[in-house]
Amino acid sequence: MLKSANHFHGSDLEKIQRLYGMKKEEIVSFSANVNPLGLSQNFLRELAGRLDVIAAYPDREYGALRQAAADYCGVQKEHIIVGNGSTELISLIIRHKKPGQAVILGPTYSEYEREVTLAGGRCRYFPLRETDDFILDEEALLQLLPNGADMLILCNPNNPTSSVVPSGRMRRILNVCKRHNILVMVDETYVEFVRDYDRVTCVPLTQDFDNLVVLRGVSKFFAAPGLRLGYAVTGAAELACAVAEKQNPWTVSSVADAAGQLLWKDQTFIQQTRTLINAERERICQVLSQTEGIKIYPPHANFILVRLLKENQTADGLFDLAVRRGMMIRSCSSFPFLDHTYFRFCFMLPADNDRLLACIREFTGQTP
Repeated sequence: MLKSANHFHGSDLEKIQRLYGMKKEEIVSFSANVNPLGLSQNFLRELAGRLDVIAAYPDREYGALRQAAADYCGVQKEHIIVGNGSTELISLIIRHKKPGQAVILGPTYSEYEREVTLAGGRCRYFPLRETDDFILDEEALLQLLPNGADMLILCNPNNPTSSVVPSGRMRRILNVCKRHNILVMVDETYVEFVRDYDRVTCVPLTQDFDNLVVLRGVSKFFAAPGLRLGYAVTGAAELACAVAEKQNPWTVSSVADAAGQLLWKDQTFIQQTRTLINAERERICQVLSQTEGIKIYPPHANFILVRLLKENQTADGLFDLAVRRGMMIRSCSSFPFLDHTYFRFCFMLPADNDRLLACIREFTGQTP
């Protein structure tokens, strides 16, 4: 039986393999939040013909890669910074800003707090409340921000709650932050999965606000975590230059450089992904809303947060049952403000989703 002290990231299949004596290839990871379609076959064929790029250094300024990202986002190339995954960019931006106090909307990804602490700053969490379905209380946040904060960090859609802050509400937050010299970092790792993308993404706001930086990557939507390719969009020319000056040369490999130029042009794959996720998100929510003993929180990304309501039922117990059936979910007790009753899973292929839904219903005592 899994002990509550153990927490597994979606990439920790090797640990599961050792603990449970299972082959990792036999486990479907509902924890990693990666596109279930996997890598685009069109992309793989095209990239295979360009692997000779390994024989040369990439362009030190990544002109073609930045232009491809800019075309994809609808901004100018000068507004794009590329990096070795969004993790490198989070670190570079925070270490450039060196915030004395950063406000972080939580529960959320732990890397933000870690980087602020490493940069010598303090973190102050602004809790998204369960009673509000983890939807941001904008008025309460705006009252808090002027009190010593010089950086605001949020994930949008948020991990693990799958809630969003629409761009119209973000504009008001940015106006307040601008008046108080607060840099806003928005992590949009999951925004491409959102049905109403144009209503949520903050990328267009970078044209109006120089205190905004938006982070993106290819790990989740394009199912390419091993590429370690991320990018940031910002209208702050000074920030973009400062980050580029502090960045080590060639942190993005030649293969990642070539791959990025191909991935963002694959419109067929992009549409297939959105069609699948939109359909499965709606179907899964319908099933779970009719399942007794749980509470679901309205999801906007490619994953959903669920709470177990029955006494003595824990996410660790469900994790254990699911793993023994060849499926890995995420227990969320390691996230701030969440406890052992919360779990998260991403939407996979329909047949795999059906297996997990049956497992959840069995665990909560539902009849087949």
